[in-house]
Amino acid sequence: MFALAARKMGYRVHTVDPTPDSPTGQISDREFNVPFTDIPTLIEFARGVDVVTYEFENIPVAALDALAPNVALRPGRDVLYTTQNRRREKEFLQRNNFPVAPFRVVQSEAELRDAVALLGVPCVLKTADFGYDGKGQQKIYDPSELDVVWRQHGAKVGVVEAWIPFAAELSVVVARGVPDKDGINPVQVFQPTVNVHENHILATSVAPAPLAASIISRAQHLGAQIAEQLDVIGLLAVEFFLTRRGELLVNELAPRPHNSGHYSFDACVTSQFEQQLRAVCGLPLGDTRLLSPVLMRNLLGDVWENGTPNWPALLALPGLRLHLYGKSEPRVGRKMGHYCVLSPSLEQAWELDRQAQKILVG
Repeated sequence: MFALAARKMGYRVHTVDPTPDSPTGQISDREFNVPFTDIPTLIEFARGVDVVTYEFENIPVAALDALAPNVALRPGRDVLYTTQNRRREKEFLQRNNFPVAPFRVVQSEAELRDAVALLGVPCVLKTADFGYDGKGQQKIYDPSELDVVWRQHGAKVGVVEAWIPFAAELSVVVARGVPDKDGINPVQVFQPTVNVHENHILATSVAPAPLAASIISRAQHLGAQIAEQLDVIGLLAVEFFLTRRGELLVNELAPRPHNSGHYSFDACVTSQFEQQLRAVCGLPLGDTRLLSPVLMRNLLGDVWENGTPNWPALLALPGLRLHLYGKSEPRVGRKMGHYCVLSPSLEQAWELDRQAQKILVG
């Protein structure tokens, strides 16, 4: 979707992806199918473009260290270094007085026991690296089983977080551009979405968020502050828990387009993908205004279980926009696409979503 936005505005696109025929590679001028550790090829790639950005966090920092001297890298190396590791991310947020759930870093079973005693149960043990869609997470209920939990954890470092009984999960996407002639970075913030996860994977996002205006404003303000503190040039998605007391706690950061912002491709004046392009290329940021109430639902490989889904029936629903990513192999839990339902109200969007789900899964 980023490459489509770039194409629409006349840009050429080069892609590095270890897997041949990647969704972006399918519409790129050139695709480099090498590991992110292939430094000579990365340097060749950098010399063929004017700016480099990225779309997920699990890229070795050594790769960015090789790219940075050869090309404009946006967001920068330090942004990725901070956000790709839970420990560094949590400590950055805590150090800068952003609201987070209580946590402790642990490096042994003994430290795990101390952390659980302090935070109480239930709590969650997470790996510091390579966490995505709930991977590398263990919920702890019983302190007597911590020896088993630590063995299953299998990593040298973990982050234990207090369990937050939240009222809602929400996220906001912030765009921050290149400084202008006065040294001021332009900032635009999208409408927050309320998100529902199933089995740790985002299922639905809706906008406008059915929340008090004060909460929406607070989420947007915190998102912009965090992007400024990180010195992001590009996009930053900030995920929040809304506690039952009405407090916002930052859960995770992602310096890239975010799944919960996919609604913007259909429902905003400027999508998050065009906004990323504008930000990293030094163009004026676009209008983030929401044009219609919208519901976005992820399509996982599960819906292919009985063969190709009935796309014609799905597309017959009014206001439904289908996006398939061009991934060759549907697998359970793999994000293969999404649809957006645009309606005069969220109530009508939910009703159309129920009809869509009947078509897809019965």
